[in-house]
Amino acid sequence: MPLVKPKKFLGQHFLKDLKIAKDIADTVDVDPNLPVLEVGPGMGVMTQFLLTKDRPLKVVEIDFESVAYLREHYPALEENIIEDDFLKMKLDRLFDGNPFILTGNYPYNISSQIFFKMLEYKNQIPYCTGMIQKEVAERMAAGPGSKTYGILSVLIQAWYKVDYLFTVHENVFNPPPKVKSAVIRMTRNETTDLGCDEKLFKQVVKTTFNQRRKTLRNSIKPILGKESELLALEIMNKRPEQLSVQQFVDLTNLVEKDLEKQKIGAQA
Repeated sequence: MPLVKPKKFLGQHFLKDLKIAKDIADTVDVDPNLPVLEVGPGMGVMTQFLLTKDRPLKVVEIDFESVAYLREHYPALEENIIEDDFLKMKLDRLFDGNPFILTGNYPYNISSQIFFKMLEYKNQIPYCTGMIQKEVAERMAAGPGSKTYGILSVLIQAWYKVDYLFTVHENVFNPPPKVKSAVIRMTRNETTDLGCDEKLFKQVVKTTFNQRRKTLRNSIKPILGKESELLALEIMNKRPEQLSVQQFVDLTNLVEKDLEKQKIGAQA
């Protein structure tokens, strides 16, 4: 069977360097006892090294040509190839509902969506490793005060510790992407409850960072309204990139109390 032709609409950039493929595959050794789910295996450049590890392995691939290639070249995978869209999958029954490691050479056009999906199953995914666009990796690992600190940083770091492991040059791919890549590892932290309304937390983070050049006093008005007493607080002089995850939690609690107060006032 001929090699699979990379498809631009799927964001496919096939890794050619076997040493780098092995190095990425070895990131799952952070816990040798957990099963592994690989997203977007393509022609199996990483999969071949994951198969040598003594643990359950499943792969999910949406490209029918890649699925056919995997079936022909990796018959040991036959029962564990999932031909599906990862973003639409229910992950709670994979591996009989047991925890697993998520890994892959992730399609760059949906990498952020993949990690938001991971957050939905954070209690089932203690580790997530793999390769993504360097710029996205830097955003995920950035701390408060950094220009790259943003929505993805806060929402992921609320639940995971992010380690930027190493950079990968564009010339080791077919076709070469226009950007450098990076390998990351995310480790679930000890947080079991944020201590605030999670839905409102996401809304506060997204709303304020969508106008990141403005102070919170101005960027949070779509949630609070122009007359909110909270707008007079000292924290409202800050910009969103200056707030830690915990400060966003505290702000969310303040917002929730204020919205409840406004609701009661409107009913009176």
